Amino acid sequence: METDRTDEIEAITVDLDGTLLRYERSPETVLKAAFDRVGVDPLFSVDEYYARYDEFAKRCDSMAELRSECFAALAAANGYDRRLGLDVAAAFSNERDQSNVELLPSAARVLDGLRREYRLAVVTNGARDAQRQKIDAVDLERWTDTIVVAGHDAPPKPNPEPFERAVRALDATLATTVHVGDSLETDIAGASAAGLESVWVSDRTDTRGYEPTYRVASIGDLRTPPWRSPSSTETR
Repeated sequence: METDRTDEIEAITVDLDGTLLRYERSPETVLKAAFDRVGVDPLFSVDEYYARYDEFAKRCDSMAELRSECFAALAAANGYDRRLGLDVAAAFSNERDQSNVELLPSAARVLDGLRREYRLAVVTNGARDAQRQKIDAVDLERWTDTIVVAGHDAPPKPNPEPFERAVRALDATLATTVHVGDSLETDIAGASAAGLESVWVSDRTDTRGYEPTYRVASIGDLRTPPWRSPSSTETR
């Protein structure tokens, strides 16, 4: 028999990029513009950039340094001169405005509702300067009690430390906190490693072997938290 877990959950940690907000210009669009600025054919794909992002986030202090190191490495890996990668990184920085972001539809309404009942934290991977610009652009701190920039304040997700750090800051426990995110590899795997229940925000159905506790199609579905009606959205 399913039980109502509303009284057990006291805190929520939430991913940032892709879960709460998005760029008004997609990374694909900005990368294409950067290649055009430099006057070269694409040296690598945006998926290749994503695949190595966390690797460089661990050791770079700023977004500009991260992109320069990553783009140079990607160019070299694909048989191009590293200097071309550096040129593309500079052009990308000129094209990209980290404050040019927007909350996803319904995100503000969802955060308003959750804030009335739960303590909230953001746990995000990325360079601190870039993440802070996004957070400030949408005034995210009006809803949150703490923000952990993993890769700077702690090792990047899926390492459990950023989740543990957020839970301590919320004065909650791992057993009474749930994490919400759109990435199986970082959010769901990391939450599981830390001992948190998780909500996977995705319209896909294939969990590829990962085990989110719940699944919702969009952030708007959190207006009714799934732990209140697990029979309709629980995945286990």
